[in-house]
Amino acid sequence: MKSNLAIIPARGRSKRIPGKNIKPFLGKPIIAYSIENALQSGLFEEIMVSTDDEGIADLARKFGANVPFLRSEKTSDDHAILNDVLREVVAGYRKMGRRFDAICMLLSTAPLIRQSVLLGAHELLIKEHFDSVRPVVKYPYPIQRSLRMNNNRVEMFFPENYSTRSQDLEPAYHDAGQFYWINKDKGLTDPNKGGILIPEMEAHDIDSPEDWEMAELKYKLLHKIR
Repeated sequence: MKSNLAIIPARGRSKRIPGKNIKPFLGKPIIAYSIENALQSGLFEEIMVSTDDEGIADLARKFGANVPFLRSEKTSDDHAILNDVLREVVAGYRKMGRRFDAICMLLSTAPLIRQSVLLGAHELLIKEHFDSVRPVVKYPYPIQRSLRMNNNRVEMFFPENYSTRSQDLEPAYHDAGQFYWINKDKGLTDPNKGGILIPEMEAHDIDSPEDWEMAELKYKLLHKIR
């Protein structure tokens, strides 16, 4: 049987939303949703939270995750990227004599994740032999008709598409920012990337208090909560 590792990155410092990773989301710390999704999926041999904060570590353990070691100062600053965290965690487990067939970087502020999407992305990773797989969302309007503002003057980024009908332009997609499945010995920057399409209703970046409120509204609608 293949073994998988879930890594939930959750550093202690957050500038835009203080205490973001443990802030209550509809009455429960937001990181708890990611931990519970991982536990309920049945996909993982190990579920760990990578954090530099003892308070987050204690909370993570309370909800069923492991914190075998704390994140280093190098991977906790504002310049660290997910690939740095991935490499550090993999190295830490290898020192413990543990290796995994696949790894899922499951973001700590992604309460809208659907179990079916998490499972489907893992199946896609294995079936298509991708280096990594992530959920993606279709842009609601063609990016080829995008505009820039220059001193209140509107200009097209791609003026050659001025007369092209929207329906004739190729659809574009963006990263949903929820999770990343990675094959063993691969990284997020390896080129053979796969994507699983999800509706805009099931994804929402949370970078401001207004984003937080909108994500809660989406969660209520998805789960039919009054």
